[in-house]
Amino acid sequence: MKPKICAVITTDDEAAINAAAPIAELFEIRIDLIGENWPEIAGKLSKPWIATNRIAAEGGKWNGTENARLDELLKALDVGAAIIDLELATPNLSKMVHAVKKKARCLISHHDFNGTLPPEDLREIIRRQIAEGADICKLVTTARSIDDNLNLLRLYREFPGQKLVVFGMSESGILSRVLAPMAGAEFTYASLGIGQEAAPGQLSITQLAGIFGLLKI
Repeated sequence: MKPKICAVITTDDEAAINAAAPIAELFEIRIDLIGENWPEIAGKLSKPWIATNRIAAEGGKWNGTENARLDELLKALDVGAAIIDLELATPNLSKMVHAVKKKARCLISHHDFNGTLPPEDLREIIRRQIAEGADICKLVTTARSIDDNLNLLRLYREFPGQKLVVFGMSESGILSRVLAPMAGAEFTYASLGIGQEAAPGQLSITQLAGIFGLLKI
């Protein structure tokens, strides 16, 4: 099965978006990074897209109020988002999940920028995401070792039938980004180009597609 790549849009670089479109299965609109003109960019996309609006604690740059942040995500439902990304730590998460699932799928995410917790703690995070109603569970940690990568990739086997996106950030986590689709990931993320990364260790879409081509997958 061909790996699915989600190309992350962080700017209004229309040329880069158009170049990525034939390769990407879907896009991610980073509202917090693009700014106010994100609906215009989203409206031109030829593939399904995820709406994401991150605060600094989750690796983003949203500097408005929490209510305004969530309002932007609800606006994305009307603009045509196929998936809305809600952080597990979102206040009143169940209310937001209910609102999102009237029109789109709900991805519930958790990011750890300090390291990778022990396996049981990782499993508990996914259990919490499932309990909150996630259609897709996204768990991203900071990988420091090969063992961190392996512990993350094992989660796909431990939650059969559940749609997961699990990998490690940082250069040490690149292995898990590449192997995630082979382990069972719903998709893996890539930047539109070098210098447009939205997270540590994120490969460009041409780099990632090139690796998949070499691996003949």
